[in-house]
Amino acid sequence: MTPEVGDALKRLDTFPKVLLDLVGKRPDGVAIREKDYGIWQSWIWREVAEEVRALACGLASFGLERGDKVAIVGDNRPRLYWAMLATQALGGVPVPLYQDSIADEMQYVVEHAEARFAILEDQEQVDKVLSVKERCPRLEMLVYDDPRGLRHYRESFLLSIDEIQSRGRKFHADHPDLYLREISKGRGEDLSVILYTSGTTGRPKGVMLSNDNIIVTARNANAGERIRNDEEILAYLPMAWVGDHFYSYAQALLAGYTVNCPESASTVMIDLHELGPTHFFAPPRIFENLITHVMIRMEDATWIKRKMFEFFLDVAKRSGARILEKKPVPPTDRLLYALGNVLVYGPLKDSLGFTHIRTAYTAGEAIGPDIFDFFRSLGINLKQLYGQTEASVYVTVQADDEVESDTVGKAAPGVELKVSDGGEVMYRSPGVFLGYYKNPEATKETKTGDGWVHTGDAGILGEDGQLRIIDRAKDVGRLNDGTMFAPKYIENKLKFFPNVKEAVTFGDGRDYVGAFINIDLDAVSNWAERQGLPYTSYTDLAAKDEVYSIIQDHVEQVNRDLASDSALAGSQIRRFLILHKELDADDGELTRTRKVRRQTIGERYDQLIEALYSDGDSVSVEAKVTFEDGREGFIDADLKVRNAAVTSLRATPVETAELSAAS
Repeated sequence: MTPEVGDALKRLDTFPKVLLDLVGKRPDGVAIREKDYGIWQSWIWREVAEEVRALACGLASFGLERGDKVAIVGDNRPRLYWAMLATQALGGVPVPLYQDSIADEMQYVVEHAEARFAILEDQEQVDKVLSVKERCPRLEMLVYDDPRGLRHYRESFLLSIDEIQSRGRKFHADHPDLYLREISKGRGEDLSVILYTSGTTGRPKGVMLSNDNIIVTARNANAGERIRNDEEILAYLPMAWVGDHFYSYAQALLAGYTVNCPESASTVMIDLHELGPTHFFAPPRIFENLITHVMIRMEDATWIKRKMFEFFLDVAKRSGARILEKKPVPPTDRLLYALGNVLVYGPLKDSLGFTHIRTAYTAGEAIGPDIFDFFRSLGINLKQLYGQTEASVYVTVQADDEVESDTVGKAAPGVELKVSDGGEVMYRSPGVFLGYYKNPEATKETKTGDGWVHTGDAGILGEDGQLRIIDRAKDVGRLNDGTMFAPKYIENKLKFFPNVKEAVTFGDGRDYVGAFINIDLDAVSNWAERQGLPYTSYTDLAAKDEVYSIIQDHVEQVNRDLASDSALAGSQIRRFLILHKELDADDGELTRTRKVRRQTIGERYDQLIEALYSDGDSVSVEAKVTFEDGREGFIDADLKVRNAAVTSLRATPVETAELSAAS
């Protein structure tokens, strides 16, 4: 190794350099685990470095060059994370894709990114890429991790990772200086990864992030949040989502903590319980699902257990968060909370796998205040952070002693924050993206010449520096009487109830708010079975009068909560219907990160929307659905439209200067 190469490797401005530094400092530290056939398999940092080198050299032997794009698709697997490191070691650019993408969605990203190589988890992903390969002219080689089902595939361009690594070890023996020399060429300003947005309003955009963007932001986050090298995390979020890339890849490499890959998506809850992570990151939907899981279990519990749960949950709501924040609490409540910790909170946290958590974060979209407060009341240090792919995640984060359910914290280290005259949140930081890949027009619309980024979110920045997100700026509207309409805020309150899986509200330019509801099939079917209520399908169950009555109770509870908010009291839900099918990413109604595509729903279900604003009590619908095997079919249904009671306004809706600007 020449002095020039040695000096370049010391700069630690790319992830392969960071890995080499970790091997020097903590060669025997556990880097990553994977659960396979019920057993956790571990790799230490020294072993990871050897695996990455073999994979990188194998790819080099097949012609991977600096600047080449490599598509990576699959569940969280050690060798897929190593594939990102191996690609970056050669100056290539990893492009992770959502593993549940249908073939056409995958084809768009692979073609748009101009990927030459694709590294795939298993037969399912191989089949999807093979089906669209002819439409991806630059795609030359497919590499797979799991060989099951692929024994008889004869494509010459399809190889296993084992074959690539075997070839890489021989290549390294013949070219011993190439690997380190290629790593030394990397620079902080180089393109590190392309992460595609979820595409709520159209085609996904490829966000280009440099090494500096991610590494500087991750270093700041680790220091500010006191992240240690003995953290244990569960890597279960999609590798294509910036949250996982930051949490399971960037922060892990820079802090040197252990990443654990679950056996499968179906075993995440079991693996979470076994592992007991110290550090946890999840979008709101995960916490919503956890609450649903808890509530279903309590419905099946004995009468005395349910009453005990309800009693101590009330104690936790009064005092749990205050005890967590070391604030004064009456002695009686402190004693009751301690008893509740033995009888309820402790066992509940243990069953969720949250016993050892030091800090948990939620981000990706707004979380319902009720859901947020529930977890904090149990003594879990759940905090909100606000970020974007374009920011390398971090824009704001809540400090441990400044956690409020209706804010997302202050500017993260190194971030400048402001709210424009039009009420839009804007930021500037070391994490600001280079631009959208092959889309200079969109880049110019989002990023100003002096580095400020338009978030598209409406917010209020308090005098104390705390940011409050109202909603997506384009989604915040007004009812015809001038009342502010913030759909996501209302929808989150609905989704606190375990029976509600998804909600979409309407109201901008209307006389009142109407809502679509998706029931949670697990929760509602569990209730139906206990009631002896027969049903044949989701559509049948969703149409039951008894189910409508339950949902109506939830809607009217939300209305009572809204009545106490002076700005939103006039936006109570007056009419609703329960959809005949679950909103589905495969049908284009949700993004791959499970965000609602409002425009698609507005166009596809315009007849149902109009029914909410008519005098009718039912509406017929025919809808196309996509089944798991790719087949398409149609559902015909007659949907009921229900009126919901509105609570007398406790305060007249007013227009403050901030709220007027936000909308």
